[in-house]
Amino acid sequence: MISFRGVAAVVVMGISFLVSPARGQKSAEQAAQQNGPRAVTIGDAFAIREVSDPQMSPDGQWVAYTVSTVNRDEDKTEERIWMVAAAGGEALALTAEAVSSSHPRWSPDGKYLAFLSARNDGKTQVWLLNRQGGEAQKLTDTAQDVDAFEWAPEGKRLVLVLRDAKPEELEEAKVKDKDKEGADKEKKAKTPKPWVVDRLQFKHDTVGYLDHRRTHLYVFAVVAKSLTQLTSGDFDDEEPAWSPDGIRIAFTSNRSLPDPDRTYNTDIWVVAAGNKDKGAHLTQVTTNPGEDREPAWSPDGKWIAWSSQLDPKLFQYATKHIAVAAVPEAGGKPGEAKVLTLSLDRMATQPKFSPDGKSIYFIADDDGTQNLCVVEIATGRVTRPIGGRMMLYDYSLSKSGEIAAQLTTLDRPNEIFTMPGGKLTRITHANDELLAKLKLAQAEYVKFMSKDGTTVSGYLYKPLDYTPGKKYPTLLHPHGGPVWAYYAEFDHTLQLMAANGYVVLLPNPRGSSGYGEEYCKAIWADWGNKDFQDDMAMVDYAVAQGIADPDKLGVGGWSYGGISTDFIIAQTKRFKAAISGAGAAEFTSMFGHDQYQKDYFTELGYPWEKRDVWDRVAPFYRVKEITTPAMFMGGSSDWNVPVLGGEQMYQALKMLGRDTELVVYPGEYHEFKVPSHIEDRLKRYLAWYGHYVKGDAAPARLPQDTSEPAVKAGEK
Repeated sequence: MISFRGVAAVVVMGISFLVSPARGQKSAEQAAQQNGPRAVTIGDAFAIREVSDPQMSPDGQWVAYTVSTVNRDEDKTEERIWMVAAAGGEALALTAEAVSSSHPRWSPDGKYLAFLSARNDGKTQVWLLNRQGGEAQKLTDTAQDVDAFEWAPEGKRLVLVLRDAKPEELEEAKVKDKDKEGADKEKKAKTPKPWVVDRLQFKHDTVGYLDHRRTHLYVFAVVAKSLTQLTSGDFDDEEPAWSPDGIRIAFTSNRSLPDPDRTYNTDIWVVAAGNKDKGAHLTQVTTNPGEDREPAWSPDGKWIAWSSQLDPKLFQYATKHIAVAAVPEAGGKPGEAKVLTLSLDRMATQPKFSPDGKSIYFIADDDGTQNLCVVEIATGRVTRPIGGRMMLYDYSLSKSGEIAAQLTTLDRPNEIFTMPGGKLTRITHANDELLAKLKLAQAEYVKFMSKDGTTVSGYLYKPLDYTPGKKYPTLLHPHGGPVWAYYAEFDHTLQLMAANGYVVLLPNPRGSSGYGEEYCKAIWADWGNKDFQDDMAMVDYAVAQGIADPDKLGVGGWSYGGISTDFIIAQTKRFKAAISGAGAAEFTSMFGHDQYQKDYFTELGYPWEKRDVWDRVAPFYRVKEITTPAMFMGGSSDWNVPVLGGEQMYQALKMLGRDTELVVYPGEYHEFKVPSHIEDRLKRYLAWYGHYVKGDAAPARLPQDTSEPAVKAGEK
C-alpha cells in the first residue's frame, strides 16, 4: 500500500500508520494491484517525483528538466537532470544518483548542458555535460557557491551570480591545496564569530542574519576559466539576461539611495559585458518606484520587457504587469515604459519575447489557475496558447518558438508538456506508475457569496467514495500569502485528507491573487476581517449543500494560513479542532524578529505610533475567547514566520487550561525539507483531526518519535 520496503500503511480509527504485513500474508500494495486503485496514504508523499525547470534546446528537438525524489535512507531529497525528445519518447537520465544537480541550461549550439551541483563536499559550481554522453566536467571553481548562471549568445562565456565570499571561504580557498585532513582540523578549530548587524533588513529565512555581503554579476570565460566582476556595491544584483549580440547584460537591482533596504524598488539596469570597472558606469532602463523584475531582451536587442508592480505602497498586493521599453544608449536616460496588461488586471510574470519580437509570452495568475498568455505589443491583445483549469509554473522557448512547459492539474503532479502541431502534449511520465495505483478524490471549483455579497471562489474536495446526501467531517484550509491562492494543481496532503473521509475546503478569500487588484488589496491593514468572512462563507456553503457536517468542523493552515487559523478560532467556536502551522497572532513581538520589518511599517505603521491598528489585527488579544483544541507547529530556524508566533499562542492557551500542543521541528525553515519531519507532520494532522473532529478513540497526541506506529494493527 505504500513505498516503504516491506511495510504497508493501514487506516486504524481514521489514522494512517505503518505496519509490517503478517508472515505469509500479501502486502496491502500487492492486494491493491490485484483489486484495483487504492486510497492515498502518507507514504505516497515520498513516492511522488517532482518534475520542474523545463529547458527547450535551441533547435526545439529536446527538453532538459529536473526530477526531485526522496531518499528515505538518508532522509533527504535528491535532484537529477533528465532529457527527453520534444516530441516525446524515452526519457534519459543525464546526471548521477546520490548527488543533486539543478538549473540545466543549454549551450547556444545545443551540444552541451551546463548545470549547478555541489559534488565531493564542495561548493555549488557550474558543471558541463556533453549531450552525447560522458562524465560531467567541473567548469567553475569559485570560493563561494554559484547562485545562478546564464550562457552568453556565442557560447564562450557565462554570467555568474555570486554572493560576496565570506572571509572563511576565502581562507578555505587559500588552503584548498593542503591535505584534506589538515584543512578540516584548521576549520574545526575556529570558534564562530558574532553576527554584527547594522542593516535595516537584517534577516531572511534560509539565510539567517544578513550582513553587507551582496550578490553581484561576474563574467566567466569558458576556455580561459577567467572571472571578471561586472557589478559591485552595497546592492544585490540578480536575474541577468544577455543581449542577443552578447555585448550587454540586463539585470535586476535595488540601487535606491541612500538605503535600498528602505524601499521595495527594484529597477532594470544594463551593464557592458566587457566592463572592468565593477559597474561604475551602468545604464538604467526603468524608473518605476515599485518592483521591476525579470528582464527579457527582444530578438533585435532594441527592447527590454519586464514584470512591473506599479504601486510601491501596495507592495505584494499590487498587480504585476508586463511592461516594455526601448533600451537606452550606454549612459543614456531611460525611455518611456509601455505597460501592456493593464486591462487584464492579473498578476503577470516571466515575460519572454516571441521569435519575431512582435509579442511577449507571460504567465497569468487568473481565477484559481495559472495560464501561459501572449500579449501583442502593438495592440495589447491577449491570447492563451496554454489555458484552462491548470497550474502552469514555468516554461521555456526555443529559437523558433517551440514551447516546453511545466504544469500540474488537480489529478496529476507536475509534468513537462510541449505543443507539437499546436496541440498540448505531455512528454514526461514521471508519476504514471504511482498514479495507476491510486484512487483520487475529485475536486470542484465552486463560487459562493460572502457576508457582504462579495462573490468568492475556491476548491472543494469531496471524500473518497463520497455518497450524495451524507454529511462528512470537514476541514477548512486557509492558504498562505496572503497574496497567493489555491490553484488547479495536485496536492498530496489534500488527497490524503479526502482519503481519510474529510471534505476539504480551499477558499480564495479577499487578499488572494488572481481576481484583480481591488480584490487583492481589500484586506490591506485589516487582516482577519473580510478574509475571515470569506473563509466562513465557504463553510456555510458546504453546510448548505448538505456535504459538510456542521458539528464536525476542523480548521488549519500554514504561514498566513496559520495566521488565519488563529484569527478564525479567536472569532468563532464552530470548529472542533485547529492546527496553526508557522502562524502568528501578536505582531508587535514579530516586528524586528522576522523578515518583514519593511512590510509592517508600510502597511500597519510603526507600532509605537499606530498601536490601535496593530492590536486590531492581533488575534492574540482575543485568546481568552478560544476554546478550540489547537495544535501549533513550526520550524526552529524559520525567519519567515518564526515559531515564536506558535509558542505565544500555545503558552497563552496552556495557561488558560485549554487543550493545546506545540510541535517544533529542529533545523527546519519556513518550507520543510526533511522527509521524516514531513511524515511526522502528516501523522499529527491525521491524529489531531481524527480525535477532535471525527471523535476517534485513537490518541490526539502522538509520541515524540513517530517512526514506529503509535497504534498497532488490531489494537485500539
